[in-house]
Amino acid sequence: MNNFTYHAPTNVIFGRNTHKQVGDIIKGYGYDRIMLQYGKNSIKASGLYDEIMQSLRDSGITVVEMGGVQPNPTVEFVRSAIAVAREHKVQLVLAVGGGSVIDSAKCTAVGVPYEGDEWDFHCGKATPKAALPVGCVLTLAAAGSEMSASAVLTNTELNSKRGFGSQFNRCLFSICNPELTYTVSPYQTACGIVDSMAHTMERYFTVCPPTDLTDQMAEGVLRALINAGRTLLTDPQNYEARANMMWGSSLSHNGLTGCFREQALAVHQLEHALSGEYEHIAHGAGLAVLFPAWARYIYPHNIPRFAQFARRVWEVTEADDKVAAEEGIRRMADYFAELGMPTRLRDFAIPESCIPRLAELCSFGRTRAVKSYIPMDYNVVKDIFEACY
Repeated sequence: MNNFTYHAPTNVIFGRNTHKQVGDIIKGYGYDRIMLQYGKNSIKASGLYDEIMQSLRDSGITVVEMGGVQPNPTVEFVRSAIAVAREHKVQLVLAVGGGSVIDSAKCTAVGVPYEGDEWDFHCGKATPKAALPVGCVLTLAAAGSEMSASAVLTNTELNSKRGFGSQFNRCLFSICNPELTYTVSPYQTACGIVDSMAHTMERYFTVCPPTDLTDQMAEGVLRALINAGRTLLTDPQNYEARANMMWGSSLSHNGLTGCFREQALAVHQLEHALSGEYEHIAHGAGLAVLFPAWARYIYPHNIPRFAQFARRVWEVTEADDKVAAEEGIRRMADYFAELGMPTRLRDFAIPESCIPRLAELCSFGRTRAVKSYIPMDYNVVKDIFEACY
């Protein structure tokens, strides 16, 4: 068992009607001037915006609004938000939305006290030394950003999508009411299931030695997410399934299922290149295409690991490890298709000629190899993209 440090300081307020406590929660921390970030019109159309604003007003909190966060949040938006936050001397950034809004809020928060360009954090030129606190009201279970130490932005000038990890990215509090996800579309629900599963599977398939306790926690999260996804296909307002999906999303990316292990998120590196280049591609949908393709390419380099995954998560009974591993990958791909996810890159209506460009983006212009059971350099990445076109 490797040494590890586990730190997950976010205060999670989970359950029905918890979003109505947001004003009292913020006031309890001593803040009375905040920036509110959200997406486009969905929180206003649903009435959530009015409930949040009423709670904030009742607690005497001054609100500076920054709506319009895109599904793939951009550094350009964050730069504007940083300027507004400085001008109004906000004390906390509140995100109402899913992972995109939360990541935008996190990046705003670390950018306010930083004298350089916020993008410096994403390309390794700087690390945060301070940040405003961030809180969130979660409306989409998927990215796990409500408890994670990571944040991802897209630089549209460079067509580059990059994340960075920092303890300053941890939310101070996260309000998680599964009822707020009842109206999420079947497609976005499926994307959320895939994204949550991928966060756990990325930590499961690492170069570190297996640890049975962490393995079984990860496998339990995966099985719960699989069951929740199947239930929500036919019963989208099933509270227990929505709750399991929401909590599973948080546990998949708060570090718990990665204790004792290194974290490389190899498939996420492939997908960031994809949706960074093509902003119409939902992150979870990209992962649904790429994860099985990556697994088919990589599994010969650790057949016992993939066989264990097949037997414990997908209930494969094959005695031969290689046959079991292959069957587990097939069942994973079939499950993603069952959810209504795309199965090939061509399903996104992108040309096959884009593959060399995607491989260049993922390999940072052939200057890096993504860590996995084998180093994933330009040629390996290109092979994986080609295999799923």
